[in-house]
Amino acid sequence: MTKMPGKFTRIAIANRGEVAVRIIKACEELGIETVLLHSEADINSRAFRMATKSICIGPAPTAESYLNIAANIDGALAGGAQAIHPGFGFLSENADFAEAVTKAGLTFIGPSADSIRSLGDKVHCKELAKKAGLPLVPGYQGENQAVANLIQEAERIGYPVIVKAAAGGGGRGMKLIKSSDEAAELIESAQREAQSAFGSPKVFLEKYLDRAKHIEFQVFGDSTGNVIHFFDRECSVQRRHQKIIEEATSPSLSEDLRRKMGEAACAIATLGKYKGAGTVEFLLQDGEFYLLEVNTRLQVEHPVTEEVLGVDLVKMQILTAQGEYIHDPKLIRVPRGHSIECRIYAENPYMGGVPSTGLLGLVEWPEGPGRRYEYGFDSGDTITPFYDPMIAKVIVWDENRPRAIQKMIRVLKDSVVFGVHTNIPYLIEILSHKEFVMGTMTTRFIETYFADPIKEPELTEAEKKIAAAALAQARGVQTAGAVANTSPWASYWRGI
Repeated sequence: MTKMPGKFTRIAIANRGEVAVRIIKACEELGIETVLLHSEADINSRAFRMATKSICIGPAPTAESYLNIAANIDGALAGGAQAIHPGFGFLSENADFAEAVTKAGLTFIGPSADSIRSLGDKVHCKELAKKAGLPLVPGYQGENQAVANLIQEAERIGYPVIVKAAAGGGGRGMKLIKSSDEAAELIESAQREAQSAFGSPKVFLEKYLDRAKHIEFQVFGDSTGNVIHFFDRECSVQRRHQKIIEEATSPSLSEDLRRKMGEAACAIATLGKYKGAGTVEFLLQDGEFYLLEVNTRLQVEHPVTEEVLGVDLVKMQILTAQGEYIHDPKLIRVPRGHSIECRIYAENPYMGGVPSTGLLGLVEWPEGPGRRYEYGFDSGDTITPFYDPMIAKVIVWDENRPRAIQKMIRVLKDSVVFGVHTNIPYLIEILSHKEFVMGTMTTRFIETYFADPIKEPELTEAEKKIAAAALAQARGVQTAGAVANTSPWASYWRGI
């Protein structure tokens, strides 16, 4: 029998930004101290200021800090932690890391290394699902990785075909092959990218479903290994295979379809002997659903599930790792209302989304009922070029989907991010589009309607004066109503 670790008094966090802040807050509610394992670039970040203790584990490049297994474990031990929470991204789905943490005498807050290997490897996961009779997208997951063989398999499947990294995620190592003319070049490119990003060149092929919706189910295995699901999310709004807007529950599922997909999600997680929070992702097209992959970690979009169900998934993860969380069959959870999440990125929406780095002169999130913010930066912090440019997640809840959409648009318009460009105007246009409002968007929504950069609005003279005055105040400069019509900061006002 596996020995339970007992209650934690201090947890190390192997992550950064809003992820680390989210975990610190959950630990504070449980009376647990935290050790932030951070890079040199994140000294004096919001998480740095909030954590009980902070330990620098290396320079800014992720390979030398956040992806360095030994440095993370050494930091956790030096900080007196009994467990490590990996958050999401970085090492969160790395079975070797989970195994190394355990060998070091620490508890990995997440699924076991065996579960990560079983379900996190996309090829192995599909083989497991196939044995269980779950529906899969037609494709090829074989061991023969010769380019000539992969081209032959792509021809058999029929174009368009997607080539994906077997150990991948987040859209990296993923290429859409539309014809035989480009097959060799794109397969070789995907293999190189997979090797660089995940340490393995192995890829697999799938038929590209061009009218699909992206639906996922939040699964959770408790301390006894009993798996249930916490309903669904829809994440069809994606750019370059990365999600932009997520919502719970999906507007696309009938109750019968929701029941069938939920049962399939629990079946694959149970086969993987899953404990803790995970996500089973599906593609849905013409009323048929297909298993896409399993993410063996907490998802960026987990707050929308928390909002409609009134649960705290991070606290549940910690309690499960302590051996304390058991699903209560008497507690029947039913989704209430509707929740939407938008990811706020430091990027220029008028130039196709190029990253926008620099000093955040002023950041303000408007408070109010049904509004929630997950953020890792305060006024005066700096967006560096070293990491993902996500500044925050904005989450809203309301009684139904139309009201939630309108609330999100209002919240985005009232949010203040001064100093860098943000994608807020881009998000508002998406939320206002008739297909999104109707809930009929597919994974090609962005490609179809937002392929080109959005048009930058002209600022009024009054807005230019406000921007110039705010800039001067942020810099501590004495001004007397100066107007800087040519100031590059002028168009950064509120990020719109």
